[in-house]
Amino acid sequence: MTTPRSIRLGTPLSPSAAKVMLLGSGELGKEVIISLQRLGVEVVAVDRYPNAPGHQVAHRFHVIDMTDAATLTALIEQEKPDLVVPEIEAIATTALVELERQGTATVIPTARAAWLTMNREGIRCLAAEQLGLPTSPYRFADSLDELKAACAALGFPCVIKPVMSSSGKGQSKIDGPDEIEAAWNYAASGSRVNAGRVIVEGFIDFDYEITQLTVRALKDGVVTTHFCEPIGHVQEKGDYIESWQPHPMPSAALEKSRHIAKKVTDELGGLGIFGVELFVKGDMVWFSEVSPRPHDTGMVTMASQRQNEFELHAKAILGLPVDVALVSPAASAVIYGKHEAKAIAFEGVAEALQVPGADIRLFGKPESFARRRMGVALATAPDIETARNRAKEAASRVRPVTTG
Repeated sequence: MTTPRSIRLGTPLSPSAAKVMLLGSGELGKEVIISLQRLGVEVVAVDRYPNAPGHQVAHRFHVIDMTDAATLTALIEQEKPDLVVPEIEAIATTALVELERQGTATVIPTARAAWLTMNREGIRCLAAEQLGLPTSPYRFADSLDELKAACAALGFPCVIKPVMSSSGKGQSKIDGPDEIEAAWNYAASGSRVNAGRVIVEGFIDFDYEITQLTVRALKDGVVTTHFCEPIGHVQEKGDYIESWQPHPMPSAALEKSRHIAKKVTDELGGLGIFGVELFVKGDMVWFSEVSPRPHDTGMVTMASQRQNEFELHAKAILGLPVDVALVSPAASAVIYGKHEAKAIAFEGVAEALQVPGADIRLFGKPESFARRRMGVALATAPDIETARNRAKEAASRVRPVTTG
């Protein structure tokens, strides 16, 4: 494991350039690229399909199968970046571990962290069995019969998820045995890589979920942990549809949340931002998941914080100081594609921007699906309830339309 250090900033496309390669270039990666470019970093964007959002703003881009270890290794050896930044789960992380071991690449936050968190199995076992953190009861299943047995052991309701997926895809909450087979098939369809393994979680009767954005950054050469204000969110089938910050919670629960977040991120190590997901009921807190990168629910920070989660990630991985200060209560609401189309246009943006305190981000994804996240509405307000209403109203005014 490399010792965290500051990266000397230079001039892009010159011998002095500090070069960062992003593995995954969707809407979150795009914002990280913009933040890096504002600091004069040369950015190489990689994704599995052409014209991804991050491709459109990077200095260079590549289209490869990032789950192919040989192809990924060859590209990293060709580009020789100062930092390799995984932005999605579907990556041949064993190749990153080997490249870091050889001293060929510095992976953010570390290759081990990328490997552990690429699927729910690695990180759940780390949190529950190694670190002893409170989690929901769980089992893993490799077949429909194993899934039925796991559900019977944990009881109903329970939650079934692929061990590896993006943005909650393939996740189901089921209430009885007659729903198991459909959940198994849905999990297989939502999995990025291994369609034959799922995690089954016993259901926790929680009051709400939060995302605790946690930043590991250098301060006077020492790694220091910083916490953003907690983010509340609403999900459908594991997919985020709105979020807000700050989410009100008892001080005891907030303290426990940050204790859990620090314990997990200290174990993962390195520099950068982590999205730690937690269940909360009263003063009780359970660990759910962690992503070693900006989190989709954290898009609200583009309106709520002095430095949003993408700026925090960019600065932290470069070894620069960070500022997690909240400047206003704010909320975000997803804008869906609503159409199956190769390209869409958006009407109603001017009307959306007439909502007080509102702003719009359109991601530039080259293909639309009915439930694909194509943009997000943001809104500030004196209080969370007003911010949420404003964000949802702004999102509802944006109308994706087909152009063919």
